[in-house]
Amino acid sequence: MKNILSTLPSPCWLLEEEKLQKNLQLISDIKQQSGAKVLLALKGYALWKSFPLIKPYLDGCCASGLYEAKLADETFSKEVHTYSPAFKEEEIKEIAKISHHLVFNSPAQFHTFAAMAKTINPKLSLGLRVNPEYSESPKEIYNPCGLYSRLGTTLQNIDETVLEDCDGLHFHALCEQDSSALENVLQNFEEKFGSYIPQMKWINFGGGHHITRKGYDTQKLIQLIKDFKKRYEVEVYLEPGEAVGWETGPLITTVLDIVHNGMDIAILDSSAEAHMPDTIIMPYRAEVRDAGEAGEKKHTYRLAGNTCLAGDIMGDYSFEVPLKIGDKVIFEDQMHYTMVKATTFNGVKLPSIAIKRINGTVEMLREFGYEDFKNRLS
Repeated sequence: MKNILSTLPSPCWLLEEEKLQKNLQLISDIKQQSGAKVLLALKGYALWKSFPLIKPYLDGCCASGLYEAKLADETFSKEVHTYSPAFKEEEIKEIAKISHHLVFNSPAQFHTFAAMAKTINPKLSLGLRVNPEYSESPKEIYNPCGLYSRLGTTLQNIDETVLEDCDGLHFHALCEQDSSALENVLQNFEEKFGSYIPQMKWINFGGGHHITRKGYDTQKLIQLIKDFKKRYEVEVYLEPGEAVGWETGPLITTVLDIVHNGMDIAILDSSAEAHMPDTIIMPYRAEVRDAGEAGEKKHTYRLAGNTCLAGDIMGDYSFEVPLKIGDKVIFEDQMHYTMVKATTFNGVKLPSIAIKRINGTVEMLREFGYEDFKNRLS
């Protein structure tokens, strides 16, 4: 790894194909044993240069709108399932052409666009997202079933005339959770919408299934899916994004300066705000290679980003050996929900993207420069 670090620009995301393949094999085993279909959620992982490795294991992609649907159609070339909280009239025609499933968020959107979409693509399978009004989401910001949620139609707001033209129901209520949480969500989903399921061709269980996390109860998931399919004789879909990219590679950064103000602060050539926003939004603490909690090891530093935002801080970490300018700081598990959210805030350069292939070679995929910053602004 030291040799690899010396050849890569900084900052840089480094996907490790061997780790990705391990995740895919586990997901494929679950597919085979449960009979479910599995889609890659592009909102969580969209490194499309890695799709040739992913495609043989999964059934397609789920998209959140036109651009993700186009990316799935152009680079994955399998099933495309598109859902959005609200579709725009000027985009729905193109979305309908390239999608296999089109899921509406409300009866009003269904009434507005379903007939048009079906005329454009008669093979299109139409669905409605429903809200089971139950979730065990660890953070309210990621709770799609929370109070006043706009995501999905509640039972109280179901328009049964829509269901006459509906092939499937979609729900999403999980966030980095185990199959026990899915079991409870399913119970609430069936209690509320069970009478409609027999007339459906498919049910989409959404995302948030932390399938590839150590300790996840995969056998429970398999049994839940098998039992559900047996009860209702429908196709079941899962939409993992994070689980595909889970622990498949780091973000590599470099120490630019070390200042002292009550404690030692290492300023990096990256940014929590621009490159790892969930460390601030969720918030969560990213793991740093060879580091511990503050005070756990001999030398403690606050790791901070190189922007003007006072709160651009990754956290406090300790190291056995003092950091020095030029040292690499490696943030683990940065393939999912990072590059899809990254920005050029403050003109900070976007991290480069590289892949460590299964054979051990490293391929640089993309380096970003001034034109990438300039062209998105006007």
